Amino acid sequence: MTETSLRDMRWIFLLLAAYFVLQVGVRLATSHSLDLDEAEQVFRSQWLAAGYGPQPPFYNWLQYTVFQFTGVSLAALSVVKNLLLFISYLLYGLTARLVLRDKALAAIATLGLLTIPQMVFEMQRDLTHTVAVFFSASIFLYGFVRSLKQPSLASYLITGIGIGFGLLAKYNFSILPAAALIAALADARWRARIFDRRLAVTAVVALIITLPHLFWLKDNLDFATARTLEKMTASDNASYPMQVAMGVSSLLLAIVSFAGLTVAVFAAVFGRNLRLAFVARSEWTRLLERMMLVFGIGILLLIVFGGAAGIKDRWLVPMLFIVPLYLCLKIEAAGIETGKAFRRFMPVVAVIMIGVPAALYGSVASARFSGHYERLNRPYAEMLATLRKQAEPAAILAGDSLLAGNLRQDIPDVPVLSVDYPGFKPDISGRRPLLLVWLVPPKAGSEALPPAMAQWLQTNLGVTAPEALVLDVPYLYRRGNDSYRFGYAWVDQQ
Repeated sequence: MTETSLRDMRWIFLLLAAYFVLQVGVRLATSHSLDLDEAEQVFRSQWLAAGYGPQPPFYNWLQYTVFQFTGVSLAALSVVKNLLLFISYLLYGLTARLVLRDKALAAIATLGLLTIPQMVFEMQRDLTHTVAVFFSASIFLYGFVRSLKQPSLASYLITGIGIGFGLLAKYNFSILPAAALIAALADARWRARIFDRRLAVTAVVALIITLPHLFWLKDNLDFATARTLEKMTASDNASYPMQVAMGVSSLLLAIVSFAGLTVAVFAAVFGRNLRLAFVARSEWTRLLERMMLVFGIGILLLIVFGGAAGIKDRWLVPMLFIVPLYLCLKIEAAGIETGKAFRRFMPVVAVIMIGVPAALYGSVASARFSGHYERLNRPYAEMLATLRKQAEPAAILAGDSLLAGNLRQDIPDVPVLSVDYPGFKPDISGRRPLLLVWLVPPKAGSEALPPAMAQWLQTNLGVTAPEALVLDVPYLYRRGNDSYRFGYAWVDQQ
């Protein structure tokens, strides 16, 4: 990457930096409560492990390390996520600059990521492991393209880092480097890059990064894959032909959901010229087409032979994140003039950069008018503050990981356990009082101590079920007197 290329993209990177700083501010202003993936990170940051469950540990390791320096906080969660996203966009932009001669198209390709709903909205709303996949894929793509165009020891090293991080981010990432390898081997021009001796650096670096988790995975394969396979193969006992039909239709729907808006925006910006672009080709479009084809075949094999019946759009991030770059490469191959299109594209970017943070905040704050409450409207901190006035807990047992993470955020020095995650077993036999907390959602059938918690107490502490109490706490951004109900109980309260 030349100094000139960096200078050409500098204003794009400054714009994106400002955008992600805005996203951090909006998240902190919206709610102190945590959503599912955020709570998981806080809960599991109590210990360091080679593996935690159905998701590989890259994001957990990263967040654990940051918490060691900053302490547990929503700010640390939000900064880590948005920093990863910013670096991902930066690497994507540098990759675009490597393969696109037109500076306007390089800018459009980079900012085009903002037109993908899964990446611009869902990753901000809650996702963490998918953010790690995007981050890893951006590193890999940059290193891979550099190795093809400007091969060096550094480019093969970067590629290995991307593969290592990706395999620690999500297991489905493995399809991306496999697709890239097959796509490059199919072209005589790129074949020499694959058989380059420096590829050994890529392999060794990726292996070193993943080795601790691979040793864990060897003994915990069922634990690591069971939940994902259950989600993928859920077909309500459908026949084999019906399962395949469900899988294929869900894949097509996921592709449209992931890339449909991006294609629509490019069609609006470039007009009829986009039709010309779809028939134009270059060496880079052919490479990306082969990668997408191999990736698609890999998913189809999972459907036909693996029983996959439900493909989620976020599972396509490791491959379809290249769609904006691919479209720009097609446009350049067609020789389409980009000046007017760029001027039409920037207002779209402005609307997205303003609209997405506003929507994220509004989806929570609008509850005071609609009475529709999200998880971020739940008053976890207020509930814990009220219970701590009764007694200071020496340990906490929560009904699920969402609640456990939210509680630990405000009492980080006290061990917080979760009934739904038996992998964390600190010795709390001498810690009293023990606080039990569970959610009593609206229209719940019972406010009694959940059977799973009673069983946990009996099995782990030999304690019988204590008296169950309830606490009503006003929602955040509540309408009228609306409140959320929590169940709680004390064991050996002084």
